[in-house]
Amino acid sequence: MLNHHPQIIKGRAVVNDDWSVLKLDEGQTPESVEVPQGKIIVPVPVWLAQREQLSGRGEIGIWFASDELADAVKDDLAQFAVVAVDFPKFTDGRGYSIAYNLRKRLGYTGELRAIGDVLRDQLFQMYRCGFDAYATRQDRNIHDALKGLSVFSETYQASVDQPVPLFRRQARGVPPEHVDTGAGI
Repeated sequence: MLNHHPQIIKGRAVVNDDWSVLKLDEGQTPESVEVPQGKIIVPVPVWLAQREQLSGRGEIGIWFASDELADAVKDDLAQFAVVAVDFPKFTDGRGYSIAYNLRKRLGYTGELRAIGDVLRDQLFQMYRCGFDAYATRQDRNIHDALKGLSVFSETYQASVDQPVPLFRRQARGVPPEHVDTGAGI
């Protein structure tokens, strides 16, 4: 079964989406499912089962279920134009760890897309973990969801989007030559 969102948030804009997400129907197996031509994002098990046939295609992406590890495809990451992470429920936060690991540990620099039960309230934290594209729930207004990326003006903790914590970025009221920025921590 192919799922297609007419629009997604990419960067900080709503854009038309020309990718489809392949999901297995009941009775289909990763080995037997036919992957149609075009810009398709396939599940990790399909990629692993059909790597030889799919690796020659230029427009292929993969998506991770929330219980899969990014290490499963670490040697293949450069082949994917899009890597997506599925959020089956908005309360399932495992996708944040997958995204963080893809960006920080495995060095993935391509489009990292959140799919599934993606809501406005999650976008800012998803961005902090490394996502740069979002296929929001289709029953919600995507233009309203876009506002979720700008709800905070500053962050305290270090993350993918800001590797330096606030206490090292700014010391209020102290001359720069007297600032102990935590050297050696």
